[in-house]
Amino acid sequence: MDFNLEIFQRLLDPQEIIQTGGLFLILLVVFAENGLFFGFFLPGDTLLFTTGLLCSTNKLNISLGVLLITICAASWVGSLAGYWFGMTTGEKLFKRNDSLFFKKKYLFAAEAFFNRYGGMALVMGRFLPIIRTFAPIFAGMVKFDFKKYLFYNILGGTIWAGSLLVGGFLLGRVIPNAQDYLEYIILVIVIITWLPVIITYLKERRRRKAEQLELSKEEPVKH
Repeated sequence: MDFNLEIFQRLLDPQEIIQTGGLFLILLVVFAENGLFFGFFLPGDTLLFTTGLLCSTNKLNISLGVLLITICAASWVGSLAGYWFGMTTGEKLFKRNDSLFFKKKYLFAAEAFFNRYGGMALVMGRFLPIIRTFAPIFAGMVKFDFKKYLFYNILGGTIWAGSLLVGGFLLGRVIPNAQDYLEYIILVIVIITWLPVIITYLKERRRRKAEQLELSKEEPVKH
């Protein structure tokens, strides 16, 4: 049990991921978080920012160009895997019981976000934990036009990975000792990225409760 907990904690620590598995593990995490429903908890945003930061300070001996190309590609392929999963078996998730690695409310949040923004949810949602994972799955479930999906997938993955990697890289160049404050930087990123997700979920929950209340009022009274 302690061993499993230690592995889980390491998967939540961007620096631990980078130091333990290097580029391979970075790509694996990005792939999983961008479309595999059990990868929603992985630290995509903070991992990319930390990767860019460590690259700029030479703590990660990989060029920024290589990181940009490979990580963008991993995000595209992960999102395509999510689309395929949603198109083939995604509907079963609505019948799946909640577990440690799956909460039905996350799928409802992605559904609300996708219904509101359409294809742009695949771009904007890249910056939102959980939405980033479940929006591709939902797009596959509703059989969103594949050509349009490819466009939004490539656009969203490129902007997401590129901005966070370059942002971390530039911060490391401007503030050479930024790594000393990495925990605080990560905390700020987590707050910024999770806040819209929480707001979206709360709005969707209120909307569903209102719909249920309306339906209950419309039901005929039995004598």
